[in-house]
Amino acid sequence: MPVPDAPVTGVPSEPSGPVAPVRPSRLDPAIAAQLRRSADGLVAAVVRAHDSGEVLMVAWMDDEALHRTLTTGRATYWSRSRREYWVKGATSGHHQYVRSVALDCDGDALLVSVDQVGAACHTGHRTCFFTELPVTGAEA
Repeated sequence: MPVPDAPVTGVPSEPSGPVAPVRPSRLDPAIAAQLRRSADGLVAAVVRAHDSGEVLMVAWMDDEALHRTLTTGRATYWSRSRREYWVKGATSGHHQYVRSVALDCDGDALLVSVDQVGAACHTGHRTCFFTELPVTGAEA
């Protein structure tokens, strides 16, 4: 259960390699304890359309981005390049309204089901997965 009014505290990663940078977070400690973060403190977020199941994009969340997503219902991510939080659609108008969030069995990936308004991809495509690659080794 999210804790929207909890004080902001750092939630360190499990020590399994380099120590992840800690950004302040209000994420429920019970949820934070289930996450297995990358060396930079992030968890992959696979985003799909709630109605069709179509995979729209992959982004990254830290504890605070997940907290904001769970408590606002708006998909919020951590931008690795800009090193800041971004709410999907804040500048593009292509919003993601969160319907559900699930954690995978290992705790290292999230499945975010959204109602997508407009394109999910920054290129203007509905999904980021629009480039098909040839598969030549598979038997049909």
